[in-house]
Amino acid sequence: MRYDWVPWSASALVVGAMSLVFGTLLNPQPASSSGAQTIRIVDQASGQYLAMAVMFFFASVTLTLGLPAVLSVFERRGRRLGLLAVGVFTIGTVGTCGYAMLMVFFRALVVGGAIGATDLKGVADDTGLKVFLFGWVAGFYLGVLLIAVALFVARTVPRWVPSLLVVFVAMQPVVSHLGRVGMAAQVLALAVAFTGIAMAAVTGEQQRATLRQPAF
Repeated sequence: MRYDWVPWSASALVVGAMSLVFGTLLNPQPASSSGAQTIRIVDQASGQYLAMAVMFFFASVTLTLGLPAVLSVFERRGRRLGLLAVGVFTIGTVGTCGYAMLMVFFRALVVGGAIGATDLKGVADDTGLKVFLFGWVAGFYLGVLLIAVALFVARTVPRWVPSLLVVFVAMQPVVSHLGRVGMAAQVLALAVAFTGIAMAAVTGEQQRATLRQPAF
């Protein structure tokens, strides 16, 4: 990897994390809502729902571009685990793009009146859809967890960085009971942790650039 790309990749990582935060804050739908409530909310706040999908799509692209910065912090210790972690996390970042497209398609069906509460339940129970959604969610959260473990091993960033990543993953089973504040706190923990990774990546690049300079 050309390390002169690291600052740009680190910037993309931070932008992607913040895009996730903004997308989550734009979500007009409560964590626990029925099919009829979901359709009504999407219909009433279709513009907000579309904006959320756009932010998730932008997050998918920028997070993927930010992965080289994550790789750059694994110089020696934890290199193989870091590669595995980033590979798994890539499934999550790319899958976020597909999820955003699914949201846009669902919004179009609701606004066009082509789907009802009964239809939504039938679609949600589809095995193929469940497999793809589970694969995306599993890749995202497992990737974050593996990155956290690899960072603990590598010791190239402050310990609070992987700790926040673990907090992000640990909150997933209970975040639906914490409301919008809990959802915002969860993605904010991820954004702060990725910012810490980006800072460490840029610092490491600056140190490498200094070592590459000829001594006179």
